[in-house]
Amino acid sequence: MLLKLPFQPEQASSIAEGVDRLYIFLTVITLFFTAIIFATIFYFAVKYRRRSDDEKPSEIEGSLPLELTWTLIPTLLTVVIFVWSSSLYFQNSRPPRASSEIFVVGKQWMWHLQHPEGPREINELHVPVGVPIQLTMTSEDVIHDFFIPAFRIKKDALPGRYSSIWFEATKTGTYHFFCAQYCGAEHAGMIGWVYVMQPSDYAQWLANNSTGETMEAAGRRLFNQVGCNTCHSEASGATGPSLRGLYGQSVKLVDGRTVTADDEYLRGTILTPFKQRVAGYPAVMPTFQGQVNEEQILQLIAYIKSLGPPEGKVNP
Repeated sequence: MLLKLPFQPEQASSIAEGVDRLYIFLTVITLFFTAIIFATIFYFAVKYRRRSDDEKPSEIEGSLPLELTWTLIPTLLTVVIFVWSSSLYFQNSRPPRASSEIFVVGKQWMWHLQHPEGPREINELHVPVGVPIQLTMTSEDVIHDFFIPAFRIKKDALPGRYSSIWFEATKTGTYHFFCAQYCGAEHAGMIGWVYVMQPSDYAQWLANNSTGETMEAAGRRLFNQVGCNTCHSEASGATGPSLRGLYGQSVKLVDGRTVTADDEYLRGTILTPFKQRVAGYPAVMPTFQGQVNEEQILQLIAYIKSLGPPEGKVNP
């Protein structure tokens, strides 16, 4: 019954009920001990009040059972809260392998969202019901925070790096989302709507809003346009390493470190290649800082992700 009280936003994601149960448990525990403590203080204040000027209170001996009680009970409650909240955290921090990825860029004062199939949205997000959705987010200026109350998800979008969160909508409808981090004068207007649709309706929406160019195709076009293909080729003696099959693999750098070629690494090599130079190649790659925006970087990464391993080779 408590889970249906009107003080909560509607539950519309797979994790919402679990988050609410933990929140209600914490609230009940807090109110219970607050009441017990204040009632005890009031009772003792009345019972043991000083009745005359010459009255002297008697010494009170310690009580081992009492001390064990008020030590063990809070310890047990703390362990329960830790295990419960940790399980929810890990559940919401690891998107399923079958998740659909949508890219989010925060900018004063709007949200830019792009689907891999090509459609772009501003302050709106269309998703299918019952499908895990991973949001990969960044910011073009200051710290923003993507918050969907009905889904019980909230994550900072940070300038200069990527963050991600996922959700699975459990019912169709329209749900509000906000920027939950003060980001400037128009912060209150940085809001939008999530439209959760049946899979067939979502497929129709994608078809109706297709730009004719997927993120992968846009990344391939940009890759050639800015000249990346002149160095990153598969020809023998190429100036730069081949990018085919690179994503998710280990890369050895000139300083001896080994890093994983994930989204963060690819973004860094595009903007500041001198900081993570691959061993065995000259320092000739220029920076593209200021030449490509965050949306274009995401398109380039989408293209690099699409490059499978060389023919006859399978990534482990």
